[in-house]
Amino acid sequence: MNVKMLLRSLLLALLVIGAGCSVSRPDTDRPVRRIERTPAPPPVEQPIARPAPAMARNQHRDKADGRIDRQPAATPAPPAPPAPPVVAEIAATADSAQGAQRMAYMPAPLPSMQPMPGDINRENYTHRDSNPVQLASEQPVSTFSIDVDTGAYTNVRRMLNAGQLPPADAVRAEEFINYFDYGYAPPADREQPFSVTTELAPAPWNAQRQLLLVGIQGYRVPAAQIPASNLVFLIDTSGSMDEADKLPLLKASLKQLVRELRAQDRVAIVTYAGSAGVALPSTAGDGHAAINAAIDSLRAGGSTNGGAGIELAYAQAEQGFIKGGVNRVILATDGDFNVGTVSEEALKTTIEDHRKSGVALTTLGFGEGNYNDAMAAMLADVGNGSHHYIDSLQEGRRVLVEEMSATLLTIAQDVKIQLEFNPAQVQEYRLIGYEKRLLKREDFNNDKVDAGEIGAGANVTAIYEITPTGSAAARIDPLRYGARPTPTKGGHELAFLRLRYKLPGQSASRLIEQPIAARVEARASERLRFAAAVAAFADALRGGNYLDGYGYAQIAQLANGARGGDADADGYRAGFVQLVKLADGLATRGHDDASDTAVR
Repeated sequence: MNVKMLLRSLLLALLVIGAGCSVSRPDTDRPVRRIERTPAPPPVEQPIARPAPAMARNQHRDKADGRIDRQPAATPAPPAPPAPPVVAEIAATADSAQGAQRMAYMPAPLPSMQPMPGDINRENYTHRDSNPVQLASEQPVSTFSIDVDTGAYTNVRRMLNAGQLPPADAVRAEEFINYFDYGYAPPADREQPFSVTTELAPAPWNAQRQLLLVGIQGYRVPAAQIPASNLVFLIDTSGSMDEADKLPLLKASLKQLVRELRAQDRVAIVTYAGSAGVALPSTAGDGHAAINAAIDSLRAGGSTNGGAGIELAYAQAEQGFIKGGVNRVILATDGDFNVGTVSEEALKTTIEDHRKSGVALTTLGFGEGNYNDAMAAMLADVGNGSHHYIDSLQEGRRVLVEEMSATLLTIAQDVKIQLEFNPAQVQEYRLIGYEKRLLKREDFNNDKVDAGEIGAGANVTAIYEITPTGSAAARIDPLRYGARPTPTKGGHELAFLRLRYKLPGQSASRLIEQPIAARVEARASERLRFAAAVAAFADALRGGNYLDGYGYAQIAQLANGARGGDADADGYRAGFVQLVKLADGLATRGHDDASDTAVR
């Protein structure tokens, strides 16, 4: 290497090192600005600038960042003599190196983050804390309204099948439990519209506790014997419904029902988007071609004026009202009512007024991203109907065809349950689920208080976790100054059960009462084992606070052993076991869970 090349390399290295020492990292607290890179001008020979005073260098950097500090001007340095060509070339190279180093410290410009349609998850769920453990000596009475909704289970099924664990507020234990049929014996006659079944057995997650099952079975009515039906389908045709799992799935589900409609039935279709309109005026049920054509014509587009749609749907239902028949609006939607009447209280008032005239409201949920579960469940509760979520065509057929009598025909209204626990037998109890259906103790005898409805053939199950008096599994410490109660009667009773209900069209309630013996089965029945697995799964998805370490593997094993043969001809119980396995695979295990055996 000649002397000239060696000198050039040494000078270049010294200048690069000096430049690196004078370059500071950009202030990370400053907003990152997009930097437009433009081609650098070709290097020109120019005098080497002498180092400027620190004040001037700082002012230069502040200008480069878009911020100018007003500092006193420094005395300018005298001009330097012209540099030899070799030195000028080295200076230009050093300047390029300094610029490259400065750019290396600059954050890369961020890509545009404008949200795309469907990117923002606006799903809405009502938060409710799980029911607490109660001391029977302090709060011996538990009162709640029945609930036949199933939407939470199928909505969570959709999430798990999509590879995501649900938010805790999307999980409602009673809707998980009530999705399944437990084979309760139906009532002997229709004088009493439902039968009552109870069972007491050890809890699978802690043998020192017990599970009390209370099951209600409504009498079954064949589809052909359902009274004439006046149905108004209120269809959301807003722009957000233009997805495969929304309006197309809804249309396919409705077509499953069409061929089941009879000449005595009446059907109307009302749509709402930016405004509401009648897609099909009230039409005889056997006009299948006209009904199918109206379904085929449905298109999505516009905003969501649900308030106007509800008013128009009820107007259609009242025009076609069938005395002594089924009169119901069925609302199918994916989300909010973002135009018109959007106040929750205003909607509740509207629906309550129409409910009193004999027109009920059922809600069907579809899709993801903007699904308003809170609104759909609330409207169904207020409208004396049920809420379902349709995640597949199979589920659409199940709700609208296979369980049509349970979905449409109400056999008992304002059904309330009240249990009084015997403190001599029960130290603690906890109602699993029904948080949105809790009632005050005095509401049980008040016929003005609205409660849940039960449809023909529907079954409703409630499960209590019981801690027997004296059990080492008690969660609440005993009172220092409290005395153990001594019952004056019913010493061998676990609890006393009361149910109130009204027959359709009647304003006075009827009462059913029966004691529950403190007789624990050595092994739970198949129905209780499966129901316990479903209850445990819901609890696990909400955090597993009451399961004493009982995990997904044990839940799957418990459910799989209680699937039954003929009891699972439709495969719903097998599908449940698969959901537990999916949740187990998606769950994040901590160090303490390392010993837990994964579901196989």
